[in-house]
Amino acid sequence: MLFILGTLTLTAQDCQRIETEDVKKEIADIPGETMGQKLESLLFWSQEEKERRFPIMQDIFPSILVSTGSQIVSFEESKNITPKWEDETTLASYINDNRVKGIIVLKDNRIKLEEYAEGVDKETLWTSFSVAKSVSSMLVGVALKDGDIESLDDPLKKYISELNGYDYGEVTVRQLLTMTSGIEWNEDYVDHNSDVAQMYLSPCENTESHILTYMKPLKFTHEPGTTWNYSTGETDLVGILIQKATGKSLAEYLSEKIWKPFGMENCAYWLADECSNLNIGGSGLSASLRDFARLGTLMLRENQSNVNNIISKEWLKNATSILYEVNEQGGGYGYLWWRSKDGSYAAVGIFGQMIYIDPSKNLVIAQIAAWPKASSKKLVRDRYKFIEAVQRAIE
Repeated sequence: MLFILGTLTLTAQDCQRIETEDVKKEIADIPGETMGQKLESLLFWSQEEKERRFPIMQDIFPSILVSTGSQIVSFEESKNITPKWEDETTLASYINDNRVKGIIVLKDNRIKLEEYAEGVDKETLWTSFSVAKSVSSMLVGVALKDGDIESLDDPLKKYISELNGYDYGEVTVRQLLTMTSGIEWNEDYVDHNSDVAQMYLSPCENTESHILTYMKPLKFTHEPGTTWNYSTGETDLVGILIQKATGKSLAEYLSEKIWKPFGMENCAYWLADECSNLNIGGSGLSASLRDFARLGTLMLRENQSNVNNIISKEWLKNATSILYEVNEQGGGYGYLWWRSKDGSYAAVGIFGQMIYIDPSKNLVIAQIAAWPKASSKKLVRDRYKFIEAVQRAIE
């Protein structure tokens, strides 16, 4: 398959954040006494609040810098496609109706389409929500290659000593990556009492991560490895696993292994737990649209080449496979990546974030957005119709 390397460009970035009076006011206006409570409130922000805050999450909440290097791997540009819908939808109406803030299409590592909403550009950082889960999974693959994680069948208690004596301590790394721990969890984004809406609300217990405090007492309801159940809490545990195994924050590890060596264009930030200062593995990676797309090209590279891989071959074999079917269309889940029957796979997040990869077409599509709802059948359907419209345009 054709894979064109971009050119190297020397750059220097000032990635320092400055706390302004506007940011202080923004923090004060978010409901909640603790930062954890303020973070949980985002599920219920107004449309205006989402669009204003999603680009400055790294300023509002505790975050750790993902620094870039002195060289950028730039894309070749040949912006010459217009997505083709089968109805009256146009690119402009898709962007407007779905509150999309940026889209980029890469074919053979060339930019074929790049569009931004007003006030957003290629320098804008945008929060990714569950796209970060897939990035955390990539870092497990790196740690497995490096030997910091010895086996995917190791129990979590081997790396996270706080889980000794609890059900989660017996869950394996592989089960965590496939969300098949067997431990009960409610991921309902509109229910104030769901686990995903409650997991950061309690006060800190010394320097223990919110998620460890919340999840330690949870119990098995199914035999581990038998039942798939979507859980952001478990991907936060993936983040803790990586940080305990490597001795580095997710942000530092991501910078060292991916951001610098693969020539990312902009610094990024990853939200950190206010109690432990450990990064949150299940969400909170803020990056530019082009750099989200570069993560897609990295996944293509890793799967196309056996030379100089940074990710474990064992991880690569199953990460984007259909290990568990999760919908009626035959789509499934690998290691925190969504996989379709046609061989394409994706990292997706609530409110419309996406990195879509089709290896057969050497195609990467990335999207940032502030959907009116966290998710809905219509919003998801519109996103897939957009992907189909892009595919028609490149064929």
